[in-house]
Amino acid sequence: MKTRCAWAGTDPLYVAYHDKEWGRPVRDDRVLFEFLTLEGAQAGLAWITILRKREGYRKAFAGFDPRKVARFTQARQRALMKNPGIVRNRLKIASTVSNAKAFLAVQKEFGSFGRYLWGFVDNKPVVNRPRSMNGVPASTELSDRISKDLKQRGFRFVGSTIVYAYLQAVGVVDDHTADCFCCRSAS
Repeated sequence: MKTRCAWAGTDPLYVAYHDKEWGRPVRDDRVLFEFLTLEGAQAGLAWITILRKREGYRKAFAGFDPRKVARFTQARQRALMKNPGIVRNRLKIASTVSNAKAFLAVQKEFGSFGRYLWGFVDNKPVVNRPRSMNGVPASTELSDRISKDLKQRGFRFVGSTIVYAYLQAVGVVDDHTADCFCCRSAS
C-alpha cells in the first residue's frame, strides 16, 4: 500500500490526480490554462466537484484552447449557464473568457505562459516537505506576488489562495508530505 498525502483519501479520482498530476511540473500552456480555469472554478467548492466535472469543462471550453475560449460570445457564455457539466456560475464563466484573453497577452509578451509563470521561481520548483498537510499554508509571499501580477494583467478569480492551489497543481510548488511516495518520484 502506497502512502499518500492525506488529502488524497481513497476516491479514485483524487488518488489518480494526486499520483499523476498534483505537484508535477507543468510547462504546457494548454494544461496551464486548464488548471487556471479549474482552480478559479473551484473557488468556494470542493476540489472533488471540479475533478468530477473536468471532462465537462474540457468539452465546454474547447479543450482549454485559450485562442478559442477568448472568442466566446456573450450568447455562448449564456448557453454555458445551462450546461450541467460545469459549475454554472456567470462570473466564473465570464472570467474564463476574460482570462483566456489575458493569457494570450501574456503568451505574446513572454513567448509562453509557462515562461512567465516559471520565471517567478527561476524555472525551478519550490519543493517543500511538510510533515503533514497542516504544515501547508493557504497562501505565501510567492502566491501573493503572482496573484497581484495576474490581477494587474486583467485576470480574475486569481486571489492568493487560488493561486497557491494553482502553483501546487502545476508543480511550481511541490507540497507532497514527507511520507508520501510522490515526494521521492516527483521531478
